[in-house]
Amino acid sequence: MTTTLDTTLREYVRACFAGIWIRSDEQDEALATIAAVCRDEGWRLAAWDVDGGLRCGEDDEHDADAAPDPLAAVRTAGRLAAGDAPGLLVLENFHRFLQSAEIVQATARQIQLGKRQRTFVVVLAPVVELPRELEKLFVVLEHELPDREQLAAIARELAGADANDDDADEAALAAALDAAAGLTRYEAEGAFALALVRDGRLAAATVREVKAQQLKKSALLSLHEGSQRFDELGGLAALKEFCLAALRRRDGPRLPAQGVLLLSPPGCGKSAFCKALGGEVGRPTLRLDVGALMGSLVGQTEANVRRAMAVAEAMAPCVLMIDEVDKALAGVGGGQADGGVAARMFGTLLSWLADRTSDVFVVATANSVAALPPEFARAERFDGVFFVDLPQRAEKDAIWTIHRRAFDLPPYDPTPADDQWTGAEIRACCRLAALLDRPLVEAAQHVVPVAVSAAEQIDRLRQWAAGRCLAADRPGPYRAAAPAGTRRRGVRIDPSAN
Repeated sequence: MTTTLDTTLREYVRACFAGIWIRSDEQDEALATIAAVCRDEGWRLAAWDVDGGLRCGEDDEHDADAAPDPLAAVRTAGRLAAGDAPGLLVLENFHRFLQSAEIVQATARQIQLGKRQRTFVVVLAPVVELPRELEKLFVVLEHELPDREQLAAIARELAGADANDDDADEAALAAALDAAAGLTRYEAEGAFALALVRDGRLAAATVREVKAQQLKKSALLSLHEGSQRFDELGGLAALKEFCLAALRRRDGPRLPAQGVLLLSPPGCGKSAFCKALGGEVGRPTLRLDVGALMGSLVGQTEANVRRAMAVAEAMAPCVLMIDEVDKALAGVGGGQADGGVAARMFGTLLSWLADRTSDVFVVATANSVAALPPEFARAERFDGVFFVDLPQRAEKDAIWTIHRRAFDLPPYDPTPADDQWTGAEIRACCRLAALLDRPLVEAAQHVVPVAVSAAEQIDRLRQWAAGRCLAADRPGPYRAAAPAGTRRRGVRIDPSAN
């Protein structure tokens, strides 16, 4: 059961935890909650920030002497002791001053005294950055973001007389609330206001646009802006059906889907599927740049992973694409050449994949299993592990039709031999035919299939996937076809030849 800040604060104060760190992205809201608790319980309250100084009680008095000095602010906590009633000193954004040895020492001393005096040091900050000396003295609480009911109250208050109770407006409101999940109250109010100004209604697309601004503050994630759908992607029938069933809304409580891991040779449509899935189910598609997670400072990489996952959860419901994850995790088993950074990053990512409860549907892609740690694909990290093989005849025909239409090629232009072609190679042939103004058969001379250039690796990949992965094109486990090495482009192998 999720507990709110006011409930947990009461519990920890009554249990006499004299050092409390509250991580909050809405400090005004958190401070109002703390003030309401103190008012209800009869506790004394003082709040300090570097701009306004010390404010004591409901009359908001200022102590000019303590205004500019964080060290003096910490020492005022002792003045809050009054009989058996607890006193709380709230220090806003105090993490900025914890590089000072004097302030760290004064804070530690005050917390130790607070156990006897029943005075409490409460740090209110958007991040948790504790020096080693204070780690064991503070307990960390979370100030939760607004829930669906609170977001609905904000939306209805802004909509005012424009809000109706008909089914269409209720459906629009539900979609807008889904899009606003993870926003602060301030951000949600701005998003709803922009939707009303721009669209005259609570349009989910505008709310998602405001929500996507979070991504521009970080280079770790990017938002796919395209509008691809499944009808623009040939084949993969079983994979499409599985993901749509996992993401389809049902009446009553719905467990969030975990996601899928896609394994295949290059060019078989893994990345295109990720982009089309978001458009098909009406979710934003985020792309995680695993290379950008690597930091130069100790602990920075793990912090970047947690930060990226927090942003993805704030964008929920969404699709998160982790492309070519095998290359990103290639250093996990390679010893300590990188100081163990890759292994720690992998551990943080694994923990998030296994423990998350947010509605983030992860689609991870890989071209090889050699560098992929076996624990990455275990149950409960993904809902399914699929092998995407080279397209079959019916799938190739559909892909040719899609790309002929996309590049405005005549339907009567003969199709070249494509026995070992991927979807990407079919697209490349169509693009080259349009670019060079040549027939498809001539454009095909410039395409070397990956099934020829990397035949041995693909054969090994197929043999590994047989029985271990689900087939993307038909229900059930993947079954390996004949080795690709028995055929070569334009050459037939005579078994009777010496």
